[in-house]
Amino acid sequence: MRSFALLGALFAGFLVWLIVSADAGRSNLLFELARALPYGDKLGHMILFGTLTLFAVVGSNFRRVSFGRQSCWGMRPYLGALVVAIVVIIEECSQHYFPSRTFDGYDLLADGVGIMLFSLLSLYLEKRFSTGNESSSCN
Repeated sequence: MRSFALLGALFAGFLVWLIVSADAGRSNLLFELARALPYGDKLGHMILFGTLTLFAVVGSNFRRVSFGRQSCWGMRPYLGALVVAIVVIIEECSQHYFPSRTFDGYDLLADGVGIMLFSLLSLYLEKRFSTGNESSSCN
């Protein structure tokens, strides 16, 4: 799990570089590729922030946070996914303050889809690699 945390930190640094480049109005090969593919920008958002979610969830050892009662129906999202979602919302909304950027709700939606899909992948990995000692009964 430590390697996932390290990979997550490196990947987060890569994303910061991409965001700073976009905020400064600079282009690079990835931006050109996203423009060349149909829906490439949205696909890029899904993959990039989904991948960050996967690294954050696995790197934090599948840690969860609780909202409401501890039951089958109580929300217990992954801490890593929640942190990524908060950062994504702040980053997307901050685009309003950069002349080279514009807020796009569909980008935010694509980010959310990526976070959800990779959270589901994380759930699969958690169940696959769990020791089987955890109880999942609902009382």
